[in-house]
Amino acid sequence: MQIVLIIIVLLIIALIVIYNGLVQSRNKVKNAWSQIDIQLQRRFDLIPNLVESIKGYMEHEESTLSKIAELRGAWSGATTISEKAKLDVELSSSIKNIMAVAESYPDLKSSANFIQLQEELSNTENKISHARQAYNEITTAYNTKLETIPSNIIGKLFNFEKEDLFTVESDEIRKNVKVDFSK
Repeated sequence: MQIVLIIIVLLIIALIVIYNGLVQSRNKVKNAWSQIDIQLQRRFDLIPNLVESIKGYMEHEESTLSKIAELRGAWSGATTISEKAKLDVELSSSIKNIMAVAESYPDLKSSANFIQLQEELSNTENKISHARQAYNEITTAYNTKLETIPSNIIGKLFNFEKEDLFTVESDEIRKNVKVDFSK
């Protein structure tokens, strides 16, 4: 009878350890996404300053500026990783358009305000890239736990669900956003 009791106690301890490990992994995934979210929000917050600094030069590019304002508004309503990833991609494309047009204006390119915004945007893009990488690594580790024995059994028992990786869906999206005002 003692052996059975010891086995039951060991199984309960194993259950608790595995469950706690899954909870910790899930919380790490949430935190990693939060880091991406913070950097993406920072980029969206930089955009109005960027737009204001170039508005006078880009009156004929009103559609690009309107698109950025629309994306910024949609950002606040996005709730899922895939929605925010899609908005991120669209914003990156719009930033490419703005930067391409900005190349045509030497006065704009040499503006101290514009140079500072360009540096902040470049730094933010780097932070976003690193945060995405960290998120995907943590999410992969969590998803692996949910697929391997015995944690997959505990995960199913307590309704743990796999998390989505931050991915891109087309070749156009896979192109890096290049912000370069040094030319």
